[in-house]
Amino acid sequence: MDANEIKSLILIITLIFLIAPASIILYVAIYNRRKKRHIEEKEQMKSAFDTELIKTQLEIQEQTMQTIGADLHDNIGQLLSLTSLTLNSVDVDNKDKAQQKIDAAIDLTLRSIKEMRLLGKLLQGDQLMAQGLPEAIKHEVNWLEKSGQYIITYICGTEIPENNNPNKDLILFRILQEVLNNIIKHARATKINIKLAYPEKAISLQIDDNGIGFDIDMPTGQKGMGLQNISKRVAIVGGEVSITSQQGQGTVILIFIPYP
Repeated sequence: MDANEIKSLILIITLIFLIAPASIILYVAIYNRRKKRHIEEKEQMKSAFDTELIKTQLEIQEQTMQTIGADLHDNIGQLLSLTSLTLNSVDVDNKDKAQQKIDAAIDLTLRSIKEMRLLGKLLQGDQLMAQGLPEAIKHEVNWLEKSGQYIITYICGTEIPENNNPNKDLILFRILQEVLNNIIKHARATKINIKLAYPEKAISLQIDDNGIGFDIDMPTGQKGMGLQNISKRVAIVGGEVSITSQQGQGTVILIFIPYP
């Protein structure tokens, strides 16, 4: 090996010793930058989730108060008015008819008490969710059925996991409320089917109706805030939503979320 070859070899080895530390330093710098970005993204996602969770809780409370207000006016208010009219029409000189009206007033009063107890349970929203999502949905369905405008079928899978996720349950419950509100306001439906299932490490919720449907291909801005909120909330909990609809043939919404 001549002097030139030795010089070239020394030069190559020197370059290797210079480049290797520089490469390691560059790699560490890039790794730390990516790690920092990942931490920031996780913090942003957690912040967005916490904000959405608070918003969801407030919306459920608002929905609860609207339901209570409507029921006080439309149902309990009418029962109490009928009770008052019945008692005012009692003729004490006619014992037989008086007793009939008193019995009717007692029945109306008992019905009012029953309705008030149901409202009391509705006010305890946190306790309702503590019973689990299946029971919360059942309670919501019962209230909607009271209107007498819909035939509702609710099916819940039997494979309910022992460990639940209260935050995801809350968001999914609010999504259900939004879908039902959309059906009430826009669908002109008479039948609603709700299916809650727990496939492996996941939860799925399907809601379909026999309403007028809509054009699924319409621009996003024209689909309304309800559908946009549904998609946004499903994405926040790492899930997927499928919306199928045709004009005149109803709508099917299927939500799939990792669980718990």
